[in-house]
Amino acid sequence: MLYDQALMNGLSLKEDGWKYDAYRQFALKLADKEYLFPCIPATIGFKRGQFRYGFASDPRTDEAAAELAGLLGSFGEESRSFGKYTSLILFFETPQELIQRCSVEEYREIFWRLLVKARELDDRGWPEHIPGDPYDPLWEYCFGQEQYFVYCATPAHRLRQSRHFPYFIMAITPRWVLVEFNASSEAAAQIKHKIRERITGYDAVGIHPDLNSYGNEDNFEWKQYFLGDDSVPSASRCPFSGFRSNKT
Repeated sequence: MLYDQALMNGLSLKEDGWKYDAYRQFALKLADKEYLFPCIPATIGFKRGQFRYGFASDPRTDEAAAELAGLLGSFGEESRSFGKYTSLILFFETPQELIQRCSVEEYREIFWRLLVKARELDDRGWPEHIPGDPYDPLWEYCFGQEQYFVYCATPAHRLRQSRHFPYFIMAITPRWVLVEFNASSEAAAQIKHKIRERITGYDAVGIHPDLNSYGNEDNFEWKQYFLGDDSVPSASRCPFSGFRSNKT
């Protein structure tokens, strides 16, 4: 089920265990007034209560992929009624043995497996106006005929604190939210500049070279979904290369 902020605030440690703790940690990260989270629109969305939340199983499981698909489908159907700063925040149950042993690269594999498996469960096909080739600068993740930017944070990220979280987590933002954000190019440019300033103070490594803007000829959206804990451009091949997107 999708949770709004009121439902999340009603969670308790006794009854909800890890779910309560995951949201508590998330709220602390987004609302911290000294160690400012870099993504300014995200802090606004959280403060205004426009986020929607969901919980999923161990991210290594097929059950988690099915839960991701179900939650994303429900979110996409209603997202335009949640506010112009909305995103879907998904917390995955992350066992201690996974936290202690899993590397950043292993989490990367888990992340992409989830996105691929969820896409396989989408019965609405791929949007006709979005290229099926992830090496096209206009490609991005789609589900239920909606376009999304996907952010992932993990317990293994240490240097890049903007991508660190005690649980495996995804934040999924509709393209229409980003289009509205960029509607005023001057205001958007100022905010992006402030975001980059915040990143330099938040992370122990520099701004990642894969960060770019949607539509730029040298941009690949998928490279920005899961950033490494370093400043090295991604050399990995997109798991969606050759994926049958149901485009004819």
